[in-house]
Amino acid sequence: MIEGMGNETSRLALATRAVHAGRDDLVELGVHAVPLDLSTTYPARDSAREAARLDVFATGAEAPGPPIYGRVANPTVQRFEAALAELEECDAAVAFATGMAALSACLLATAADGRPHVVAVRPLYGTSDHLLTSGLLGTHVTWVTRPEDAAGAVRGDTGLVIAETPANPTLTEIDLAALAASCGQVPLLVDNTLATPVLQQPARHGARLVLHSATKFLGGHGDVMGGIIACDEATARKLRTIRHATGAILHPLAGYLLLRGLATLPLRVRAASASAATLAARLAAHPRVTAVHYPARCPGRPAGQMDGGGALLAFEVTGDARAVTGAVRLITPAVSLGTVDTLIEHPASLTHRTVDPASRAASGISDSLLRLAVGLEDADDLWDDLDQALSASAGSEPGNLAKTMAA
Repeated sequence: MIEGMGNETSRLALATRAVHAGRDDLVELGVHAVPLDLSTTYPARDSAREAARLDVFATGAEAPGPPIYGRVANPTVQRFEAALAELEECDAAVAFATGMAALSACLLATAADGRPHVVAVRPLYGTSDHLLTSGLLGTHVTWVTRPEDAAGAVRGDTGLVIAETPANPTLTEIDLAALAASCGQVPLLVDNTLATPVLQQPARHGARLVLHSATKFLGGHGDVMGGIIACDEATARKLRTIRHATGAILHPLAGYLLLRGLATLPLRVRAASASAATLAARLAAHPRVTAVHYPARCPGRPAGQMDGGGALLAFEVTGDARAVTGAVRLITPAVSLGTVDTLIEHPASLTHRTVDPASRAASGISDSLLRLAVGLEDADDLWDDLDQALSASAGSEPGNLAKTMAA
């Protein structure tokens, strides 16, 4: 919150809030750049006072003053948390070392509450799918591929409903308001990594928890890892206690880089989304492309939910899709997304390799599908590279992925 502006902050444009969130006290501090606090411990002469503060921290609440120990909290990380909470229009946010650590904390929290059952809508990010299916954290999952089936899967011990929209990697959109309403009092967790708060704020549509792999667009340069959950304060307290106990806090340098990334987030997402829309239209006309998956091109989109098509698209090709990733020259053949350079990957081989083949197929993740995460290069240069890669790999045979991966 910008000092002295009160509720006026909410009326500022998101691009303005992205620049100023988490930095509103810098003038009073007499600095311009955000302070980076790398301390692992914080000195204190009054042990009785520190004991009382530690009791507060143990409940998941935040106490004034330094955090006693770096595993409990960090001032630089707290700035990033405050900024992301503001952009997602939530009361609070809790940052973790990675996106999977953030999801793990949510699953541990729901299991600890005695509601270990989770309903999840496929497709999700492949490692999220794997974690839920494994039951490693004491939860068990019922999968649905149609959001309208989620309500029927809810039980008395259901602690979370989990969805991702646009979905990874098919870019399918889910009507969040309808899903949240159909599941009643069960909290809805939405992975908003692909849309970012620039294009979508799930809390506006009924989500109780909003997950980001901050490694992606929030950082934006492929050089920092992190995860964060935006939520209400009561949920944040539970997540902080788990983070305190498990040691999964975000590193302060990562918090610094992620807060810096938020300042340019709207510019990067809008620019990459414009290029993605151009490439989606051109790919749809290419003779080797059999289908293009891009939110802005899909009929029946949820009204008023996502502002634009986003920076990711997926497309299906004839022949061996993997050969296309080997033929690109400008585009980087790699997993991940949200960086300044454009990345291409074959989900069935990489990001969703841990999902069993039948579930992949039921989720629309075919062996012919490629995911393109568009960066900030010139759209014409990207198209030239895609076009030549599609042509260069035109004679490839699709083969059998399951047999190839088992060999």
